[in-house]
Amino acid sequence: MLKKIQEHLRKHPGLKARSIASQLNEERQQVSKILHDHKQIFIQDGEFQWSLILQEELRIELGDHRWLTADDFEKALLAKESPLDSACSKVTFVVAKDCRILLEALARLLALCNQLVAAGKNVSVDFSDCKQTLNYLDRIGFFDHLSDTIEVLPKRPIGSKATVYEGNNDGVVELRAIDPLAPNQEIPTLLQNSFVSCAGDQYSAAAFTVLSELFGNVQEHSASTTAGFAGLQFYKRGNHIQTVISDSGLGIVGTLTPVLKDRYEHITRKISASTLKPEVALLQEVFSGGGISQVNESGRGLGLWRTSGLAQKYKARISVRQEHFELKVNHSPKGIQFSHTLDLVRIAGTHICFDFLLDQPTQSR
Repeated sequence: MLKKIQEHLRKHPGLKARSIASQLNEERQQVSKILHDHKQIFIQDGEFQWSLILQEELRIELGDHRWLTADDFEKALLAKESPLDSACSKVTFVVAKDCRILLEALARLLALCNQLVAAGKNVSVDFSDCKQTLNYLDRIGFFDHLSDTIEVLPKRPIGSKATVYEGNNDGVVELRAIDPLAPNQEIPTLLQNSFVSCAGDQYSAAAFTVLSELFGNVQEHSASTTAGFAGLQFYKRGNHIQTVISDSGLGIVGTLTPVLKDRYEHITRKISASTLKPEVALLQEVFSGGGISQVNESGRGLGLWRTSGLAQKYKARISVRQEHFELKVNHSPKGIQFSHTLDLVRIAGTHICFDFLLDQPTQSR
């Protein structure tokens, strides 16, 4: 309820507790208690009207885990207010001592940082207590794609280890920019080669199909003028490969929703009849049925559906992060299993992770 009250007062400052409770359909006593218990957040004037205390800086702590997963990153964001929607002019991300960041999480951090700069915010990322992670992010190319205006503590690396050591490790594909107007078509091959070197030649054709289709998603659904990025990391501990492909455009749901009603009436009816949120139902349909595209051409819109089929064959997991929710596509011999998380902090675009566990037995081909 605390976050609901914060969001409401951000849009409608100067309300009495009774009005807040009524508009949020909550008990006045509970609302009043939260207001009085959090006077570092809320302030009451002489007319007993409540407003938010405007803060200059929003600090978001990342850590308390040896490995920071994407789920951990999302929880850290939810523990505070939305950085993109905050009235704070400065946002600081503080990475905890000895915290290591998985590729899926650092991709979301990178995208969000650059979006905050584009929104006119001052941004800092503090690695003072985990310089080893700073060195890793330098090696994988994080700082090559991080806006130059973002402050990096204790200091931004000079030069780029990603450039110096590029291609020296088969288990790493340094983050590569994806120009939405003229994407580098060699990126899927780079990802495939690294993937196969870690997983084996038997995955060559399937890996190329999956990674090419995920890469093509940026071209079809981004509608962005800013570059996306892609990368790969093999983790010996846990014996798995994470591949990320990220953009900061309109996203899959954002590009498909406007054309859905006029072009796909049967899918519109199916979504309307679903008990799921429309955006979740739409994205599940993209992966389970396919054939939905913003481009009115026969045979389009099948890429993510093909990807899902191959991922199921090899028992992989695909996560798709949209502006306010995430869909996870889990695969097993029983078929595709979907799970989702709603009401996430706003991050524009589509952020996909293909997570492949090497120690799981594959289904017969």
